[in-house]
Amino acid sequence: MQIYLDSCATTAPRQEVINLMQKTLQQGWGNPSSLHHWGERASLTLEKARWQVASLINAPSPDSIIFTSGGTEADNLAIFGITAQYSNPQHIIISAVEHSAIALPAQMLEDKGWQVTRLPVNRKGRVNPQDLAQAIQDNTVLVSIIYGQSEVGTIQPIKELATIAKKNGILFHTDAVQIAGRLTIDVEDLAVDLLSLSAHKYYGIQGAGALYIRQGVRLQPLNGGGGQEKGLRSGTQALGAIASMGLASQLAQEDLESESLKLRELRDYLFELLSPCHHLVITGDLLHRLPHHASFLIKSDSGQLTGRKMVRELNFAGIAISAGSACNSGKTQPSKILLAMGYNPQEAVKGIRISLAHHTTKEDIEWTAMVIKQIIKRILETE
Repeated sequence: MQIYLDSCATTAPRQEVINLMQKTLQQGWGNPSSLHHWGERASLTLEKARWQVASLINAPSPDSIIFTSGGTEADNLAIFGITAQYSNPQHIIISAVEHSAIALPAQMLEDKGWQVTRLPVNRKGRVNPQDLAQAIQDNTVLVSIIYGQSEVGTIQPIKELATIAKKNGILFHTDAVQIAGRLTIDVEDLAVDLLSLSAHKYYGIQGAGALYIRQGVRLQPLNGGGGQEKGLRSGTQALGAIASMGLASQLAQEDLESESLKLRELRDYLFELLSPCHHLVITGDLLHRLPHHASFLIKSDSGQLTGRKMVRELNFAGIAISAGSACNSGKTQPSKILLAMGYNPQEAVKGIRISLAHHTTKEDIEWTAMVIKQIIKRILETE
């Protein structure tokens, strides 16, 4: 039996999405910037995808969508696109539980003399909006807070945080990569200025992402070239991947309510099945949580069963999960996210993440819970 439960890392593309990419590569491969028929056809494909992505997040205009290679590039464009406009270092605010696509650019800025405030989180991984209000300085130019944390599933109070930034005349960005296709996103209601998306997190193709930019917000481009994507992201667009992102966005919007409910029920069923296991402690916020996300800390006095070892053991059984976020799964260092939430270094190497998708079944959940219990019994309860 093969069970894939690592959808926060990537999702399997839907067949409709694969079919569209193949069709685009075979029949619609023109350059969207060309003036002839092939270019016009490609341009129509591009702009349809832009409209579909804008619709998923209720953006007021498709023109507010800039296509990128994924969530990381979208995050970098947001961070550096704002900060590059300043000749002297200023101040930005992020959270202590950001994805590396935000945390590392912030560190790069700090190395160049910028001030970076990293807002603390509570034991559940949530930012206190009052901490943001107190952290704002006269030279604060940007706040970037992740919407849904990929490692522990906690959802931040983005609307409240963005409102605080707006009242102080400060731009607000959020990495919504894990939220898109799982929960409703309304950029008008959230009052965010910038928002990042990645297609492969909601059954699209890897290599396509987008940055929403509110009208009136100016960014400095990261690269020079032909001026595609309104001059903000030069380079011929990856039309097949972008067209597929558009369709994935449309399908995600259509299925959002039913899929979110299904995944939430399966997630809670997994929590229920594993609740008798005293060696597992749920991490993250149970109330404010991604519907497809379950995460645990393995409790053990010894280091025999770390998160990485659990991943390997389950892989032997044909089950895919993650030890923390995919970008850190190959490292042995304690999770920076768990450390920020107050866990000690010995505990912070024992986190696991199980993330579901539309193909996940009740039988998958039952089998996985049984295998996890067997692994724990074999390794921990015989110590």
